Amino acid sequence: MTESDASPHEPRKTALDATHRALGATMTDFAGWDMPLRYGSEREEHLAVRGKAGLFDLSHMGEITLTGPQAGELLDYALVGNLSRLKPGRARYTMVCDEQGGILDDLIVYRLAEREYLVVANAANAQTVLDALRERQAGYDAAVRDDREAYALLAVQGPAAAGILASLTTADLEGLKYYAGLPGTVAGKRALIARTGYTGEDGFELFLDPGDAVAVWQELTAAGAEAGLVPCGLSCRDTLRLEAGMPLYGHELSTALTPFDAGLGRIVKFEKTTNEGRFVGRAPLEQAAKRAESAPPRKLVGLVAEGRRVPRAGYPVVAADGTVIGEVTSGAPSPTLGKPIAMAYVDAAHAEPGTEGVAVDIRGTHEPYEVVALPFYSRKR
Repeated sequence: MTESDASPHEPRKTALDATHRALGATMTDFAGWDMPLRYGSEREEHLAVRGKAGLFDLSHMGEITLTGPQAGELLDYALVGNLSRLKPGRARYTMVCDEQGGILDDLIVYRLAEREYLVVANAANAQTVLDALRERQAGYDAAVRDDREAYALLAVQGPAAAGILASLTTADLEGLKYYAGLPGTVAGKRALIARTGYTGEDGFELFLDPGDAVAVWQELTAAGAEAGLVPCGLSCRDTLRLEAGMPLYGHELSTALTPFDAGLGRIVKFEKTTNEGRFVGRAPLEQAAKRAESAPPRKLVGLVAEGRRVPRAGYPVVAADGTVIGEVTSGAPSPTLGKPIAMAYVDAAHAEPGTEGVAVDIRGTHEPYEVVALPFYSRKR
């Protein structure tokens, strides 16, 4: 079964589905896709990415192409970023918000050419993003195309990623900056090679024709064998991004929050020169910016356990007197730190690193946690 012929009642399958099953992957339904959760030990997969390299199938992500003379202006209006100023070959992290400033999704936008952009949305929100772009398209000389069936997406992440990929491409990887992409070939197959990722490590994401995905996966696996490359599932991708302090939609991001609430106000560009400075959600976001500067109600922080119990999303964060001061948004054991960690929104008065008396209510027991600045982990550059 291919990506396009799954029934509405069954998870969609990527072009690598048979490959994952042959490798013994534990599969899971994620955002309507049958995806590999892990192949063996998620801890070993996690540590392989931190120390060597990991290979991911990310074909569940949603690709949307915008073309035309006013594609940049449309994105300036539809998103919070200043995308018309993005140079061809570069990429930018941004968000799409609703009229009230709430986050509909966080995105990466690649400018492929002067009049062409590729928007990459989270799998669960791809249709929402597509609908938003089409609704906001009126009046712009630009086309919005659903390209979710046109791409498979592989990622090679980790310290050894560049060396592994270099053996299969003539593209100038050394000259490829972080958050940049260039057309090229990988193992003889056409690809958009982007230096982006969601692990906190150096790495690359490869946008391919779905028909080429298996061949490229196999070539990457062979090329990375001596370097310690291993296939990796969604489970370790989540702990990797958590250690790197990267937000996950539905956890740290939602329509109930603005980018300023999430500590990401820097990506909102009010100084746009297109559309007379107008963009969807501007007025509420201006108010959110003022609140964040004066007296933010809550801040996103890191929490590191003093014990061994693992916090989960939704668990209350409490002060020394038991008063609820926040809520965990993501939590897991950290293979790199060797301790449970979490991200949480907490009252601003308790958000400073080193704040004493903070605990997480784990099934009625108040487990002590240290408040720390994010991220938990930063790679050596």
